Amino acid sequence: MSRFARAGIAVGAYMAFIVLVNWLFIPDNLIEGVTQWSTNTWMGTLYLANVIVGFVFVLRDYAQREIGHKVLLATLLAGIPVYLLAGPGLAIASLTAFALSETVDWAVYSFTKRPLQNRIILSALLSVPVDTLAFQHLAGYLTPAAFVTEVLSKAIGVAIVWYLLKLRVGNAETPATA
Repeated sequence: MSRFARAGIAVGAYMAFIVLVNWLFIPDNLIEGVTQWSTNTWMGTLYLANVIVGFVFVLRDYAQREIGHKVLLATLLAGIPVYLLAGPGLAIASLTAFALSETVDWAVYSFTKRPLQNRIILSALLSVPVDTLAFQHLAGYLTPAAFVTEVLSKAIGVAIVWYLLKLRVGNAETPATA
């Protein structure tokens, strides 16, 4: 597969998942029984989107690997359908959170010279809580249950990708040069 095709798939999947996850947060969307699944726990309300949002970070890592920091442009472009579907409040919360966490990722990917699998873990440890707190606070969904579940979801997604990458490259990957 060509580099252009890999980049298109990675960036397209990342952008589509941004739209999907934000759509799952819309209170009155069309498939209420499926997408508006929520439950009240002793720590607050938990939404389906809190459970599956972790894959956005995995897809972002792959998109960033293919197109570098131009991934911010992909994030911004994905904000257009989010704005149209969910309105300005959710779109601003989402884009602000992604911009903050992408800035953290940028720093990790730019200034550390570690192998990719190590940068994935380090960037997740730093950017996931920043993104989660910013989005949930700005969107009005911040509860302890939602925060903990979303951070765990993202951590599980990142751990899976780290493990698959580790299997693929083993210890052969050399530290990054840029």
